[in-house]
Amino acid sequence: MEQITIPHSRAAELSSMLESLSKRLGCSIELREGNEVLINGNGYNEYNARNVIQAFGRGFEIKKALRLLDEEYFFKYIRLKDAYGNKKQMLRVKARLIGEDGRAKEHIEEVSGAEIEIYGDTVGIIGKINELGIALPAIEVLMEGGTHKKAYRVMEAARRKLEEGA
Repeated sequence: MEQITIPHSRAAELSSMLESLSKRLGCSIELREGNEVLINGNGYNEYNARNVIQAFGRGFEIKKALRLLDEEYFFKYIRLKDAYGNKKQMLRVKARLIGEDGRAKEHIEEVSGAEIEIYGDTVGIIGKINELGIALPAIEVLMEGGTHKKAYRVMEAARRKLEEGA
């Protein structure tokens, strides 16, 4: 049995799709105390359900979160709260990751192929392993205060390196 907590706002949306998700994920999914999710099934199905529900809880649309059922896709999230002590710093980093009119986030998604969600105090990424390998270095540069130009160069270099190795 797996037990995870998701934000209240996402739990309200999840409650309307519990039955269909349970069937799709092959395990029992129950919502308790507003935002506590209990998952019960075999180990593999529980693992998949936990990943899908965590991704959904981190802001991804359910359709995108269900990509995690494909063994080629992975989910990674970074808790900004752990890296930055105060809310002002977190807001600054989130703004850098999103960029003006969302252009930084869009560019990282376009170049890497990964999907990125910035929700609450987290940055979530869904993608294939090589896509994560391209997107994460750019995200780390921006989180550490580097310029967008540097982040894009690092990302392009990571992509070239992966393409040469393939």
